[in-house]
Amino acid sequence: MDRLRREGAPYALATVVRTVSVTAAKAGAKAVIAPDGTMLAGWIGGGCARGAVLKAAREALADGQPRLISVQPEDLLAEQGVAAGDERQGVRYARSMCPSKGTMDVFVEPVLPRPRLVVLGASPVAVALADLGPRLGFDLTVCALPEDQPVFASADERIEGYALPVESPAARYVVVATQGRGDLVALKAALAVEAEHVAFVGSRKKAEALSQKLQGDGIGLNQIGRMKAPAGLDLGAITPEEIALSVLAEIIVLRRKGQRDTPELAKIP
Repeated sequence: MDRLRREGAPYALATVVRTVSVTAAKAGAKAVIAPDGTMLAGWIGGGCARGAVLKAAREALADGQPRLISVQPEDLLAEQGVAAGDERQGVRYARSMCPSKGTMDVFVEPVLPRPRLVVLGASPVAVALADLGPRLGFDLTVCALPEDQPVFASADERIEGYALPVESPAARYVVVATQGRGDLVALKAALAVEAEHVAFVGSRKKAEALSQKLQGDGIGLNQIGRMKAPAGLDLGAITPEEIALSVLAEIIVLRRKGQRDTPELAKIP
């Protein structure tokens, strides 16, 4: 688990939380499961529960939601008026074919990489983003010129210049906060990588001028259209710290979309 966390790789942790009658695994048994359903480590018993748990692990990693699986013999399911695949009060039922007739309840928890905030630039807004982002649960990557690197000593990852890796195992939110120092180069780098969100800290007029330059350099309109400018929600922000707060508020809306019933936030573009 420590190795997977260091690598930024997602996995599911399955824990046996209750057993009734005869079962191979007992409460407390654990297994680490990869997104493709491969059991990487640990043990939760034999084939009686394995298929249902591996399926639940794949689904949990796909939608980020935990599952409680109750694997029971068919006669016990019938007594409760449920069938394999049914879900009631947060419990999903599965059928056990084992002759021992035991019952096993397994909690399956997805462990996903922390979202990553990628800040390009060393402006006051960039510094404020680097300070606030980790406190809101983001791992931090900072891309800045060599002379600006000491400002970001506490970042999880520091990159000299703007050469971002194309792919990332975690959800990545990129903010260009160069504010006049390398805007075009930073935007090209930000738009060239996979990201959930790409935002530009600057006025709408400046963003439009940069968009024209990007088109002149051969960047397609679809790619340029990924850029959100100006960055952030309209909070009336003035100071760098307030602007950073507005940018992160917008990212949180995007990150949490669909996770809670928040109709007012859902209206925010």
